[in-house]
Amino acid sequence: MLRKFIKGILIILILPWVYGILLNFIYPPVTITQISNLLAGYSLRRNDLSSEEIPNYARWALVAAEDQNFAQHKGFDFDSMKKAFENNQKGKKLRGGSTISQQTAKNIFAWQGRTYLRKAVEAYATFILETVTSKKRILDLYLNSVEMGKGVYGIEAAAQYYFKKEANQLTDLEISKIIAALPSPKRYNVNPASSYINKRASWIQRNVRNLKGNTELKKILE
Repeated sequence: MLRKFIKGILIILILPWVYGILLNFIYPPVTITQISNLLAGYSLRRNDLSSEEIPNYARWALVAAEDQNFAQHKGFDFDSMKKAFENNQKGKKLRGGSTISQQTAKNIFAWQGRTYLRKAVEAYATFILETVTSKKRILDLYLNSVEMGKGVYGIEAAAQYYFKKEANQLTDLEISKIIAALPSPKRYNVNPASSYINKRASWIQRNVRNLKGNTELKKILE
């Protein structure tokens, strides 16, 4: 009985590593978030792009908006997590301290929610992704799988949904507006853009210009 239990635990721990390795070559067929949203009545719009087809500006905009220390950390930005915790304790509204790696791990391996089990799965999957995939691949996985609107997943589906064009035809401002809605795309209007989206998109563009001087990011993205 004990032997079967240990074997089961080992299988549970090993399978995510196998999946993580496969993610270097494929995109997730479907995610738990996509299934749960589909069951909740939302559509499932998704069109995966190869790495070459993803607009490089989308990678820059994502880093500028969500994780400016992306090139420096190994999946966990402990300074940002500490600041988020301290501000939450004070009752201040703050975007979470999760890195792009953590958000990607949650989107692909886990589910939405704030339980300790989900956090544990996310942390384990983050370690796996940072170990077996490249930083650029993590960005590509994010940009193909994350929800960018109600039932809209990935930059290509978002481009078609909001602007009636393919992702590689988007302007930098249009990409920034799509990214500006993260990580709560159901709350905001991207096109026509709300005042919040317009302001945040401009802020993202400024941050991209500043980040262009980051040599470590350039090694990843160019």
